[in-house]
Amino acid sequence: MNSLFDNFGRIQKNDPEFHEIFKNFAFNEVFEYSTLSEKDSILAILASLIACQSPKAFKKILISALDKDITPEEVKELLYQSVPYVGFGRAHNFFGVVIKVFDKKGIEMPVDSRSNTNPENRYEKGREIQDRYFGADMIQMMNDSAPEGQKHFNRFLEGFCFGDFYTRDGLNDQQRELITFVFIATLGGCENQLRGHVQGNLSVGNDKEKLISAITVIMPYIGFPRTLNALGIVNEICE
Repeated sequence: MNSLFDNFGRIQKNDPEFHEIFKNFAFNEVFEYSTLSEKDSILAILASLIACQSPKAFKKILISALDKDITPEEVKELLYQSVPYVGFGRAHNFFGVVIKVFDKKGIEMPVDSRSNTNPENRYEKGREIQDRYFGADMIQMMNDSAPEGQKHFNRFLEGFCFGDFYTRDGLNDQQRELITFVFIATLGGCENQLRGHVQGNLSVGNDKEKLISAITVIMPYIGFPRTLNALGIVNEICE
């Protein structure tokens, strides 16, 4: 993973001491304690950098990883998946970064669509995924208990978040839920949502070890407080 830090030349030139400390920790030591595949590690780091609002670091790691570790299609799906969780206000700049990187690398745009829904079935397909990840009874209870005047937020979850995005090809269920967990853990202050998506990860086959590995590889970018908060919630739900 050391090669991912090769593009941080300005830091290396102007502050070689920090460059060496951070490179050894973020690209060597943490990976000794992670069982994630290289692809999933890259997706997790890029997801965390989106939620951290770090477009320069995102760009440098993307340039190093693209085509070797991840495909243009996977990058596109990572961006799409980020929008319902970090919001377009945070995601917007990263669309621009990706467009510039793809252009520089000669990657033809727009990348092919991987949508599997239309305006008529997006709610139905979204609800199917909600039921599969979180349990039909729980989703129905959540919808039934929503106060009047607020039920449209559950409708947005069903159609926009799950119908428009989770149904797409390009990333599998395990990857989508893993990066969703990373988005929320990186944002911080979203403990109930993090609890729900720990359960969602377990439902699609991402076990406790995989979640702890994801926390491990993003720790250099999110710091210890959010790391320990996410770790505590994983322990709580998995136990």
